[in-house]
Amino acid sequence: MKRLLLLSLSLIMTMALFAQKQIKVACVGNSITYGSGLADPKTQSYPSQLQQLLGEAYEVGNFGKPGATLLNKGHRPYMEQSEYKDALAFAGDIVVIHLGINDTDPRNWPHYRDYFVKDYLALIDSFRRVNSKCRVIIARLTPIADRHPRFESGTRDWHGEIQQAIETVADYAGVQLIDFHEPLYPYPFLLPDAVHPTKEGAGVLAQTVCSAITGNFGGLQLSELYSDNMVLQRDTPLTIQGKANAGDKIVVKLAGQQATTKATDNGRWAVTLRPLKAGGPYTLTVAGQKQKLVYTDVLIGEVWLCSGQSNMEFMVKQAATAKSALLQADNNLIRLFDKKARWRTNAVEWDSSVLDSLNHLQYYADTQWSVASSGSVSSFSAVAYYFGKMLQDSLQVPVGLICNAIGGSPTEAWIDRATLEYQFPGILRNWTQNDFIQDWVRGRAALNVKKSANKQQRHPYEPCYLYEAGIRSFDQFPIKGVIWYQGESNAQNRETHEKLFTLLVQSWRKNWKNETLPFYYVQLSSLDRPSWTWFRDSQRRLMKQIPHTGMVVSSDCGDSLDVHPINKKPIGERLARWALNQTYGQTNVVPSGPLFRSMELRDGAAYLSFDYAENMGSADRQPLRTFEVAETEGVYYPATAEVIGSQIKVYNKKVKQPHYVRYGWQPFTRANLVNGSGLPASTFRTDK
Repeated sequence: MKRLLLLSLSLIMTMALFAQKQIKVACVGNSITYGSGLADPKTQSYPSQLQQLLGEAYEVGNFGKPGATLLNKGHRPYMEQSEYKDALAFAGDIVVIHLGINDTDPRNWPHYRDYFVKDYLALIDSFRRVNSKCRVIIARLTPIADRHPRFESGTRDWHGEIQQAIETVADYAGVQLIDFHEPLYPYPFLLPDAVHPTKEGAGVLAQTVCSAITGNFGGLQLSELYSDNMVLQRDTPLTIQGKANAGDKIVVKLAGQQATTKATDNGRWAVTLRPLKAGGPYTLTVAGQKQKLVYTDVLIGEVWLCSGQSNMEFMVKQAATAKSALLQADNNLIRLFDKKARWRTNAVEWDSSVLDSLNHLQYYADTQWSVASSGSVSSFSAVAYYFGKMLQDSLQVPVGLICNAIGGSPTEAWIDRATLEYQFPGILRNWTQNDFIQDWVRGRAALNVKKSANKQQRHPYEPCYLYEAGIRSFDQFPIKGVIWYQGESNAQNRETHEKLFTLLVQSWRKNWKNETLPFYYVQLSSLDRPSWTWFRDSQRRLMKQIPHTGMVVSSDCGDSLDVHPINKKPIGERLARWALNQTYGQTNVVPSGPLFRSMELRDGAAYLSFDYAENMGSADRQPLRTFEVAETEGVYYPATAEVIGSQIKVYNKKVKQPHYVRYGWQPFTRANLVNGSGLPASTFRTDK
């Protein structure tokens, strides 16, 4: 009996000692912390899931109060609630705070924003008073989706201001800042009511906190664009970045350089190497505490991103020049990264496994860099390949081509969410019924996702989707510039496209932190679709409005019945001309055919001046075609056009006082004006 009593006492003491050693984690917050909207908050809320992740060594307390504000003058101050008193009594060793969502209410932020930082610091100090050694972690706000009824009337902007205030608090108070926004932001289906996460969303928050507490971020990781055979950008400070466990020492070695850093509390690391000249092959080594990643046959050269829809996706093996191209394809100095979709957007209904993968942004197949050969080139973008081949021939340096193009995709699918939320929110709302978006795009998406019961079901054509699934995953891998062939899926509304295309360029330049990132694009070709005349002219005007861009004319390579003309070699080479002239300073390379600049009217005729107008003439040595003139009423008549020195004289004897001129103004045009380099003139219409 005595022995049994001693064993019992020993067990009790061991349990008490174990309980004393448990690390207490207090989760402080509002309804998102509490678990509102979940079937069973006691098991599904993020604190509950955090307990499961951390295990028995930790005791996690949920002190969330639905509707609570951080502001002490708000409509429901957290520091006046019983949950706050319970959190103080808990005296956590770690305190995780997520407050501020309810402060976006118009009753709160507009009136009391000046108190936010002060009130947050007071809240932090109160937990430090009850446990002077407590570790405080504060979280950036979870997203509020554009579906929220007050999104544009204030919530969007106040949410952003509060995020900045939280960062100020973290810096001033010397506490750890974690991000509840970024891991949920690209997954709107995890916020069914625009605010509260699902069970899966709460799990994402739990994992975020668990990683912050333990420092375990899954070990050493880099973007998928780091692989054997890759090309890294030459002649620029070269930033290499990735993820690792917090505090891990990271050593990067490349081409005789070595850089060392440590992963931050949020698991991120980055090093910047001195600019490297073109060359190789080299070995890139990235070593962490327990892991080592080694990439071989690495070249230093020029890296370009090639994107758009089906005419960029169009493969070499489908092109008119496929046979000769593949015979000459082997080239160790051209490297290809072909990011292809796992499912094409054909006229089919996708099953549930596809739909779930789409929601989780798992749209693209895994890939890696390959050396140009008949096998790799065959299924690669024809336009991109011919662009890269001409660059490599001209520059005599390695060239890396990253292709990420999706057939049928509209411009809006390639723009980041924040840009659209702030500058074009109307296109985000109820997108499958949204007239900003082309009927064909909406119809195909509706067919593909027909079997889904999820109101927030995602699709590759949805605004933001391809940016979030594709461009974002590149993690700002250094590039020289972008070539782009897209517009067919936005041609129904040139006014909307003008805004979207401007935002697209802005979005990508922001992502790569390069305001002058070259962006060269293809004007739509000839096809018997009535809106394309206006759309082509709109594309021409955009080149003048957006700096560091260039436009390739493709109308002479069109097909009246096929949206996918097969003569792709001239298009790729014309894109290369823009890059060689504008990006690489080869002024002897003419970048474009004649581009309308100005008009003067005299003696019953219009005299037109052009850029890139040297030795203008007709492509087929026939008289110039498709010029038209009109008087002020805008009724056009076919016109005679003659090259007079460096200008073109346009006239029709029936039009006594010409006021407007247009050229190539047919959906499928046989326009034939070229310059001495044989490059075609763009569609244009003069202004008043």
